[in-house]
Amino acid sequence: MSLNILILGNGGREHALVWKLAESPSVRKIYVAPGNGGTAVGAHGKTVNVPELGLSPSQFGKLVEFAVEKNIGLVVPGPEQPLIDGVAEFFKKVGIPVFGPGKDTAAFEGSKTFSKDFMHKHNIPTARYGNFSIYDDAKKFLDSVDFKVVLKADGVAGGKGVLIPSSKQEAQKLLKDIMVEKKFGSAGDSIVIEEYLEGDEISILTITDGYSYVNLPAAQDHKRIGENDTGLNTGGMGAYAPAPVATPELLQQIDTQIVKASIDGMRKERRPLVGVLFTGIILTRNGPKVLEYNVRFGDPEAQTVLPLLTDDTDLAEVMLAAAEHRLDSVEVKIKENAFATTVVLAAGGYPDKYDKGDEITIDEKLMPKQSYVFHAGTALKDGKIVTAGGRVIAASAVGPTLREAVDNAYQAVKCIHFNNSYNRKDIAHRAFRAADMAASSGITYADSGVSVDNGNLLVRRIKEKVKSTSRPGADSNIGGFGGLFDLKKAGYNTDDTLLVGATDGVGTKLLIAQETNIHNTVGIDLVAMNVNDLVVQGAEPLFFLDYFATGKLELKVASDFVSGVAEGCIESGCALVGGETSEMPGMYPNGHYDTNGTAVGAVRRTDILPKTSEMQEGDILLGLASDGIHSNGFSLVRRIIECSGLSWDSKSPWDSTKTLGEAVLVPTKIYVRQVLPSIKEKLLLGLAHITGGGLLENIPRALPSHLQAELDINTWEVSQVFKWLRRTGNVPVDDILRTFNMGIGMVLIVKPENVSRVKQHLQTANQKTFEIGRLGRKGEGQPGCVINNADILY
Repeated sequence: MSLNILILGNGGREHALVWKLAESPSVRKIYVAPGNGGTAVGAHGKTVNVPELGLSPSQFGKLVEFAVEKNIGLVVPGPEQPLIDGVAEFFKKVGIPVFGPGKDTAAFEGSKTFSKDFMHKHNIPTARYGNFSIYDDAKKFLDSVDFKVVLKADGVAGGKGVLIPSSKQEAQKLLKDIMVEKKFGSAGDSIVIEEYLEGDEISILTITDGYSYVNLPAAQDHKRIGENDTGLNTGGMGAYAPAPVATPELLQQIDTQIVKASIDGMRKERRPLVGVLFTGIILTRNGPKVLEYNVRFGDPEAQTVLPLLTDDTDLAEVMLAAAEHRLDSVEVKIKENAFATTVVLAAGGYPDKYDKGDEITIDEKLMPKQSYVFHAGTALKDGKIVTAGGRVIAASAVGPTLREAVDNAYQAVKCIHFNNSYNRKDIAHRAFRAADMAASSGITYADSGVSVDNGNLLVRRIKEKVKSTSRPGADSNIGGFGGLFDLKKAGYNTDDTLLVGATDGVGTKLLIAQETNIHNTVGIDLVAMNVNDLVVQGAEPLFFLDYFATGKLELKVASDFVSGVAEGCIESGCALVGGETSEMPGMYPNGHYDTNGTAVGAVRRTDILPKTSEMQEGDILLGLASDGIHSNGFSLVRRIIECSGLSWDSKSPWDSTKTLGEAVLVPTKIYVRQVLPSIKEKLLLGLAHITGGGLLENIPRALPSHLQAELDINTWEVSQVFKWLRRTGNVPVDDILRTFNMGIGMVLIVKPENVSRVKQHLQTANQKTFEIGRLGRKGEGQPGCVINNADILY
């Protein structure tokens, strides 16, 4: 067989294909359209560049004419765009085999929406997602999800259409950039919003004829420009294979659940894939999941896996067999006990502005054995190779160990010279880090995802804030094993004093803090929910301890939270004497946390509230105004806002000075300083903190069984937020009364003759107060609280 081959493309991938195909004794000539500086120099004297042939759809006819003229027996499209545009069909019409899919099958790369729906239909493991072509629908979905997201422009966006926002607010901005501002042009007409998954990523390149298939060694590439995977995304700064993280057991699972399922599904959909299925996979703690499909060789993966084919594997025969649907008639052999590494050399400034036209020289004699140079952004000009792109050239090498392959590749890098060149110096760092951990005396706590140093840094960062909460009797120096409190120094006679404890959390309000990246208010909520429960028993809050648990400790988030706790303690007059910060990878997703708090107070035995035996009909109910939703009912709040279509950064419908997120996160009001003077003068019969259950269920908790609270909703100002929630969610009156505080966060039960004095104390504390009702006789079977005129909510 004497075969002429036409390669389409001009990158490092195409040069690697030319290099391997030129080794085939069955190949006579390889034409490359348009080619680069490396393919212009030629390989084995078989290569010819055809720069006048473009790869746009308008040029496909000329490509076919050329192929017929040169008696081309196989066409190999390198990049994805010609395949998506249907180049394969042009050649098939004149009977020329193509190693690459037709337009219908190329949709698996051309449309992320299409490929995600395919995965879902065929039970191929992937991230949770939603597809959208209407901006408002996408916006609503984004508001509704409770997980970190990735935004993917549906179409091809030059490798830049995948965005990972750090917050819900940033996600909304990026969504608008894609779908409204058209940052990626028509590629963003539709979008995929999917769950952000964490874990190692690998790429599986599979040669297939639509039925039979062969997997090449699993590769890991490095997309970021900077060391340790930092900086901007690029087309790829290096790769290595086989990736040690892809164990034989894992590869078997991937082959069965993902690769075979994908190829079989494509065939059943009448879109059999001929060529290469490139499957991007992330190894999550719940198993491997598909990130994306590509329908061609990757770059720089091709430069890495092709050198791992044995010398007697004829790539030309393999490609032709796949194109003719007889892949099982040839053998694909992989070198045993071999690793390959590719290091990309980029032009200085890439992926931003960079220079072109700089001469490239290569010290061929100093190149190590089994190393190769693959050109990408290069051109032949006046007999010299010069730079012509961002990712200029790559050095690849093979070795019996990954370390030797990496060392050889970097030795080859030293032999390549051009002005202002740049390359990453840590290719394969993930594999070496894992190996070093396994080979060391033991795996550190940090290796498992917990940073003791960060925890210590947090303690240092918040020490001064905690110290500001100090009060008589308390030691507010944190960092020890426990917090101490001296009751005598606080002014209590231990013989007649009882300690009162309360513990509570913040609930699903935390999700909104995490979605809006506002963390300095929920600490106040945590203190408020506890100390308000203490004062209703007549106790003065003395000290507080907090608990903060997260998947990954982020110092700013944690310190913002603790700052809020300290602020709440200062406001309530109690000392923050200690707490616990727990970093638990795997228990919580990154970016999520949970909290709990415990408050301890003191009350003299004779002053314990409520004094139900002294309550009578006619006793007055004073309502203390709330500051908003406080910390109850947020599952309902989030559902209503989701249905409203508003985003957290929208202007609040009930407070134009705040965003919706800020207005919803207004913290629970702390009532300690307002009510303690009346408690100490023994002016109160009881108090009710209005939390879950609303006025209807919380006031009866402070009453004797024969009395009921009779309220008139006209006697206080129902907060606008509750009116908006009721209207927007069409919430039944009984539901809203049993969920929210309706503008009253604390209720005081007072003898009529003491009302004036109590109001005086409250006025001194600048507390807005309403006389909202009185106690009445409770008949058999009647509720403990009734609210008259509640129909004004409609």
